[in-house]
Amino acid sequence: MVDYTSQLKELEDELRGTQYNKATEHHFAMVKAKMARLREKQELSRGTGKGSAGFSVQKSGDATVVILGFPSVGKSTLLNSLTGTQSKVAAYAFTTLDCIPGVLQYKHAKIQILDVPGIIRGAASGKGRGKEVLAVVRSADLILILIDSFSPEQYGALQKELFAANVRANAKQPDVKIVRRSRGGIDIASTVKLTKVSNEGLMAILREFKLQNCHVVIRDDIDLDEFIDAVENNRSYIPAISVVSKIDLLNKEEVKELVASIKPDVLVSASTGEGIPQLKEALFKKLGFLRVFLKEINKKPDMEEPMIVRKGATLRTICDKIHRDFTRKFKYVRIWGASAKFPGQQFKNLEKKLDDGDIVEIHTS
Repeated sequence: MVDYTSQLKELEDELRGTQYNKATEHHFAMVKAKMARLREKQELSRGTGKGSAGFSVQKSGDATVVILGFPSVGKSTLLNSLTGTQSKVAAYAFTTLDCIPGVLQYKHAKIQILDVPGIIRGAASGKGRGKEVLAVVRSADLILILIDSFSPEQYGALQKELFAANVRANAKQPDVKIVRRSRGGIDIASTVKLTKVSNEGLMAILREFKLQNCHVVIRDDIDLDEFIDAVENNRSYIPAISVVSKIDLLNKEEVKELVASIKPDVLVSASTGEGIPQLKEALFKKLGFLRVFLKEINKKPDMEEPMIVRKGATLRTICDKIHRDFTRKFKYVRIWGASAKFPGQQFKNLEKKLDDGDIVEIHTS
């Protein structure tokens, strides 16, 4: 049986002992590409690749958030504090042996929050129930990375597991298009100046992946890892927030040191309620929610029940959500709010983007 773990470690050690510069870029590119291919073979050999199934949870609400952390970090207590769901809580590891859903209602948005079993180091390789947990993470709209206040090193470890599971937290998918062809060799074009890679390094990666004939267009200043991600094309790009739990157990100096070391987004104590309001607001903002208020013609707008949509939503999004007939019969719309230059401005383009708090009056034929 092939020992992929040892081979990967040898390559990692090789890179660690080599300084990255223009002269070594080609070597780095080849080694990183080899590592990516080895990981793929390792997944297939374990039978834990594409067939890995997560917990059976029906998605609901306006978005789904997964609480990811090591055992006993306080996931269940946090879920209870945010949603009122009674997830079993105990002061020992592995209390949660299933996926417990709860719903946070905040600013009219319904956010499904999932408490999954704690993962352990090596979760992405199949240890514990890591494969199941990370499969749920890959389908989430946001990852809440929960770190114990006494173990800040957990942050780096969790990021490593996410990366190994092909999840790119808080990363933007690189704008790279690769078109395979039957002949013609490799052709690379870029619309921006590439400052982190050269064509030679990119070609070394393509050849390692047996892409001898392809046309590549790059529209972002990518690095080697991002290009490999584009070649493999099986990454999940998911927003995340980092949260430190049990903050009430630290003194002011310890809190200051913790913040300086990992720069978390929010500090909370689920048992005392400290930081919970800030966390709710952080989730709302990170998910990019917009509240759009609907107005009937010649009537006051309904300011009690807004329609919840995500950043980038257009008039077409609103019409489709109400009923497909609104899209088909659309004539124009009047908007009051930040996306209009003046109150009641008229728009006839369904692709018009909306802002939070907009009031929309739709006119149909």
